[in-house]
Amino acid sequence: MSRLDWTSHTGRALQGRVRVPGDKSVSHRALMLGALADGVSHIRGFLEGEDTRATAAVLQQLGVLIETPADGERRVHGVGLHGLRGTTQPLDCGNAGTGMRLLAGLLAGQAFDSTLIGDESLSRRPMRRVTDPLALMGARIDSQDGLPPLQVHGGQPLHGIQYTLPVASAQVKSALLLAGLYAQGDTEVIEPHPTRDYTERMLAAFGWPIDFAPGRARLSGGHTLHATDVEVPADFSSAAFFLVAASIVPGSELRLPSVGLNPRRTGLLQALRLMGADIRIDNQRESGGEPVGDLVVRHAPLHGIELPEALVPDMIDEFPVLFVAAAAAKGRTVVRGAAELRVKESDRLAAMATGLRTLGVAVDEAPDGAAIDGGAMSGGIIDSHGDHRIAMSFAVAGLIAGGPVRVNDCNNVATSFPGFLELANGCGFALATV
Repeated sequence: MSRLDWTSHTGRALQGRVRVPGDKSVSHRALMLGALADGVSHIRGFLEGEDTRATAAVLQQLGVLIETPADGERRVHGVGLHGLRGTTQPLDCGNAGTGMRLLAGLLAGQAFDSTLIGDESLSRRPMRRVTDPLALMGARIDSQDGLPPLQVHGGQPLHGIQYTLPVASAQVKSALLLAGLYAQGDTEVIEPHPTRDYTERMLAAFGWPIDFAPGRARLSGGHTLHATDVEVPADFSSAAFFLVAASIVPGSELRLPSVGLNPRRTGLLQALRLMGADIRIDNQRESGGEPVGDLVVRHAPLHGIELPEALVPDMIDEFPVLFVAAAAAKGRTVVRGAAELRVKESDRLAAMATGLRTLGVAVDEAPDGAAIDGGAMSGGIIDSHGDHRIAMSFAVAGLIAGGPVRVNDCNNVATSFPGFLELANGCGFALATV
């Protein structure tokens, strides 16, 4: 596949209604729990991205019938907790770190061996944070010095543990809870900071007894999942690019309908409001156990802040576009406690610091964060490092830069946000492929 590059130019005021794709985290989990449930689950609002399709393909390799009655819909014919069938072929997770880490927990309890592989980017992402606590439960998972591929040995009796995460991670927590479905006794996960609780909410929706509160979750093995219908809310992480874009482009007003507002996911919303953003929530409601609402964002002058560290776990995927907001703000924005950004699809701290400096922004990089002095941005050429969130963030920066911003290597945007280019240009961006 040839490399896809973008050029982002100064656009007009952003206007209109922007329906962003379904939540990736919810889509992954709905597929997995639907596969392990008794009965047929219907998923609506499913994210048609490469990451979620990779998870669906893995489950199909394991014997699960997954139908696509329409775009954005899946009908999952569950095989029950012990109905998956092994395969000698590797299970390709593509670029999906969520998919690989959650599947490692799910597959640890199976009777058969499995091999999880990924693309070049995923093959560089650390997996010991998942494999080490799973080993404490009795799992046997071999890796390449802590990196994928992962060879998951089946037939291992699992037992529940109480585990305190050294670093807050919803993916690791979810992997342990999925393994806990197959374990003897209780599995309890305690977090240093509360993370998103999609897995807990969805397990409850599928009928599995689970006790959870911010920062902790506990369940026992030996129960049954029952098929249910899942309405996937619009992805807050995808909405984030439009929240920042409309905030920094004068004259803008956008409505983003039916966005998931899980409190463990919306740290950026709080951060932008602290910076002076004008963002209103209309039509608040609950859908499938998840809080949902329409976000209305208008342009407002932003100012720098010292980001409260308590918000960091609730916005870990939104930091690249927050850095763009900081660059557009008056004054200095300081971020600390975000070392997790160094082990995402790219080293996001380094990639954003380097990119912003290319555009003339003063950035002091730290091991766990950065200090960004807001001011005018120039044009320039940006390396996205194949990271979809870096690419989309600099597309937003191009809206107010003094010259064109060329963003190289944008192919992976399709992993999380298919149709971004068309949706962005439809509301006022001036993005072109090169």
